[in-house]
Amino acid sequence: MRLLHLLTSLLALPGLAFGVQQEEFRYPPPELGPDYVAPLTHFPAQHELLSPMMDVVVLTLAILLATWLTHKKRSRRGLYVLAIASVVWFGFLREGCVCPVGSTQNVVEALFDPRVAIGVATILFFVVPLVTTLLWGRTFCASVCPLGAIQELVLLRPTSVPKWLGAGLSLLPHVYLALAVLYAATGGGYVICRYDPFVGVFRLGATANMMVVGGCLLVIAVFVGRPYCRFLCPYGVLLGWASKLSWKRVTITPDACAVCRLCEASCPYDAITEPNEVAVQQKRLSGRGMLIAALALAPLLMLVLTWSGGRLGPELARAHPRVALAEQIEAEESGRVRETTDVSDVFRASGVTSESLQAEAQALRADYVFGGRLAGAFIGLMIVFKLIGLSIRRRRIEYEAERQDCLACGRCFDWCPVELELRKTGVLPEVCNP
Repeated sequence: MRLLHLLTSLLALPGLAFGVQQEEFRYPPPELGPDYVAPLTHFPAQHELLSPMMDVVVLTLAILLATWLTHKKRSRRGLYVLAIASVVWFGFLREGCVCPVGSTQNVVEALFDPRVAIGVATILFFVVPLVTTLLWGRTFCASVCPLGAIQELVLLRPTSVPKWLGAGLSLLPHVYLALAVLYAATGGGYVICRYDPFVGVFRLGATANMMVVGGCLLVIAVFVGRPYCRFLCPYGVLLGWASKLSWKRVTITPDACAVCRLCEASCPYDAITEPNEVAVQQKRLSGRGMLIAALALAPLLMLVLTWSGGRLGPELARAHPRVALAEQIEAEESGRVRETTDVSDVFRASGVTSESLQAEAQALRADYVFGGRLAGAFIGLMIVFKLIGLSIRRRRIEYEAERQDCLACGRCFDWCPVELELRKTGVLPEVCNP
């Protein structure tokens, strides 16, 4: 019934817009004097009303196509073509907005501020990739996300990142996610969108600094597989959690692994784990010591990072527009700054007292202290989980794609001799293994 109601609402949108246009001429305009010129009322065209939901439909169909290409067709070429289409549509034509990565902030702000309205399309942009990842793994990352797709297209000479370095850098997305949630929850702005390195590329224009950052990331992506996705993307944290619990997973081979090692170097994202049946007992002994150390260190680490996050709260609050304005007004009134700004001039003309602004800024600083503590605790918890994950030695008898880290790019498909042999027969077995 809800689906029927949604479809009915969508079909009613053009009629609603037409009805509003008719209401404009139902009553004569008021007399406001001979010098008053009535502004022209702009009514969105039908395609403008339907475009958000159309993007949701395109996103869903693209993810389903990527899932079919990954799990059933197992076509690396098809995924590559879909990546080009995603960059063109979600990137250049839609200018990278709304994207699931940035929609995280919209959802968080709407949850913490009841005055903020959020559209159905934005919610679906946030939810649909997570739901499909829970079902089939990170096929959204494979070639649908424009941020990942553009990096996939420029990856020409993949170079492996040392495991110790990759493990450390993989914690940065958690820090980014914590800061993005903190600023969105307090009304401090959308830091993900503000510092999106590829929006300037998609919109063919941005600040000089962001163009430099985006260009540098694309240059790095020529040699390092998807640096933004692996070491910065905050939405990737949520997708990684969902993929860890996925109903089906991406497999390297469509049949039993021959342990030929040909796929070992095919993954540019270090998401393939090798068999460890022989040395697993020895590794478990060393891993047990690391596990005990991680559990013993956890309370102290959580305490230190929670305290540090609270201490950083006032500094983080300075990026909030109201706190920055309060500091500017205080500097002007104390004589430390002689020149005013446009924002401070508008504030003085608004009639709001300086005392009320300072009280608001102080309340925001307190919010950031509390939020900083939560962010620090979250980061500490993620470090503990990372250490525990590195210490656990699971027995593996064949090469496997890691659920959490595999981006379903399909590069390993063409390296598997079992895959190539089965393709000759024209029949591939069911490979969407639980």
